[in-house]
Amino acid sequence: MIRSACAALAACFCGPVAAHPHIFVDSALRVVVEDGLAVAVELTWTWDDFFSLLIFEDMGLDPDADGVLTPQELVTLRGFDLVEWPPGFEGDLYAWSEGRKIEMGFPEATGISVEAGRIVSSHRRSLPAVPASALELKQYDPTFYVAYSLRDAIASGGCEVRVAPHDPQAAEKVLEKALEETPEDMFAEIQLGEHYADTVRLRCDAS
Repeated sequence: MIRSACAALAACFCGPVAAHPHIFVDSALRVVVEDGLAVAVELTWTWDDFFSLLIFEDMGLDPDADGVLTPQELVTLRGFDLVEWPPGFEGDLYAWSEGRKIEMGFPEATGISVEAGRIVSSHRRSLPAVPASALELKQYDPTFYVAYSLRDAIASGGCEVRVAPHDPQAAEKVLEKALEETPEDMFAEIQLGEHYADTVRLRCDAS
């Protein structure tokens, strides 16, 4: 469902702008910690109003265009962002433990709502029970088609979240260099998203 809406967006843009984001998401995450082990990440994504409108149109929702969905429409919308995951797609969330990349479980939809015309979707992803104090998370779309802004990050189990923000100026320099060195017809292949990602780490009380 997202890919069809993305295709509609892509048709509106061409040239160097293709290397800039077209979808904007405010993200909040909660790391679930049990007995010192990180066992899951709960994510909430608030999609921008234009993309939300495209999703409504694509799914035939909100025909009166008032930005308010019926309970049945919300049931239909729930999990819309988890349906079409192409091979190799990792859900725009990446995790490491002691420097080693770890695999997360497939997402489970946990909530859906619409606030001020923006879709708010929530899901949960399991972790393979790694030490919470060694966990590192980054949220980004490698192609930078979707821009994630981390608005909130918390953890349970007596752990404190520390967020190291990305360096916007350094990221822009990487972008400028990539655009200079990459043929225009290859812009879609540029992998820039990680340079715009904040880094989430946990500090947990010893007990």
